Amino acid sequence: MEIRDDLASTALLTDQYELTMLAAALADGSAHRRCTFEVFARRLPNGRRYGVVAGTGRLLDALPRFRFGERELEVVAPFLDRRTVDWLRDYRFTGDIDGYREGELYFPGSPILSVRGSFAECVLLETLALSVLNHDSAIASAAARMVSVAAGRRMIEMGSRRTHELAAPSSSRAAYLAGFDATSNLEAVRNFGIPGAGTSAHAFTLLHSGADGAHEAEAFRSQVAALGVGTTLLVDTFDITRGVATAVRVAGPELGGVRIDSGDLGVLARQVRDQLDALGAKSTRIVVSGDLDEYAIAALRAEPVDVYGVGTSLVIGSSAPTAGMVYKLVEVDGVPVAKRSSHKESRGGTKKAVRLARSTGTIIEEIIYPAGGPKPDPGGSDVRELQVPLVRAGEVLDDPPTLTESRDLVARGLVSLPWEGLKLSAGEPAVPTTFVG
Repeated sequence: MEIRDDLASTALLTDQYELTMLAAALADGSAHRRCTFEVFARRLPNGRRYGVVAGTGRLLDALPRFRFGERELEVVAPFLDRRTVDWLRDYRFTGDIDGYREGELYFPGSPILSVRGSFAECVLLETLALSVLNHDSAIASAAARMVSVAAGRRMIEMGSRRTHELAAPSSSRAAYLAGFDATSNLEAVRNFGIPGAGTSAHAFTLLHSGADGAHEAEAFRSQVAALGVGTTLLVDTFDITRGVATAVRVAGPELGGVRIDSGDLGVLARQVRDQLDALGAKSTRIVVSGDLDEYAIAALRAEPVDVYGVGTSLVIGSSAPTAGMVYKLVEVDGVPVAKRSSHKESRGGTKKAVRLARSTGTIIEEIIYPAGGPKPDPGGSDVRELQVPLVRAGEVLDDPPTLTESRDLVARGLVSLPWEGLKLSAGEPAVPTTFVG
């Protein structure tokens, strides 16, 4: 089968060593041994107490397109033998995948994804699975921390200019899944149905300058004429106090919002709120942006801020640009296998996981146990299975959760954490993970 569309195949979103391992396994006869690979994080990034699973939907979308057409084979043929090239020509994943729901919280050791099939077909998915899950989970985990400290205030993702152009839409998706309300990225609006947001930058105000000086009022007047009085005007291009006064004079007291993008945001937000109220614009929202992260947002909780716009810190995972997940072989022909390397240990055997909670809904423990063993006794606690079927015999199961449903799952998960799990300070994971069996 030739895949004619260059963008259709995801098969080359991988590392060369996956294919050289395949070639060796085909040569020695081990390629068809039945295996289980698991995706998990040995530990959380420094200072984190929980993680958010994100990217599962994108991975499942990419899986059916992980096929080697003639264009892909032209790339790999120079370093592979003819038998391996012929095998890849007919390749499609025919195994099973179980995993945590997208939007589920995870902790160290959580078996986030379980991939079962022949060694040959499973090993090829390692890089694709990790690149998607590590990127999206890192951003969703950072975004969830920001959402939790924002205490219900509106959040806008605006980090497209601070990341790779092809990563920007998936960054927007991960942020929305974690609780952000809108994105500035239009490809994310198109691909994922995320609400869009955005008005103007400083360049638009400066555009209306002339030889006789700056014409801020003219810029505001133009924007209001095009977008209506509900728009948000950027008031800190020159002098904020004068900018706010000009904004209200042009748009009237029904002005939708003003945005502050620089300076001491807490001090300025208080000053601007007082000024807006004095001018009769009591319903005008204050939007702040400019190098915000979860710590800056937490510091602004007592200030009269209505909307946060977050860019750079969000799309780099707020100092944790990867979730640190790994894809490890844990079982071969029913026999558990485990890596023993120092600080890189793994636990053998295919696993399942349940989460225990009090009757109030607060999570108290995650228990991981052998897939072939009995389900742990909950001891009176509420118990919930964490892994769900995602793929059977190579086919992605119908009716996967929508982005909205996954977003709701994140929100429920954050509410279910013990209160100390929402702290921004470093500490132990919010929920202990127990391995049994």
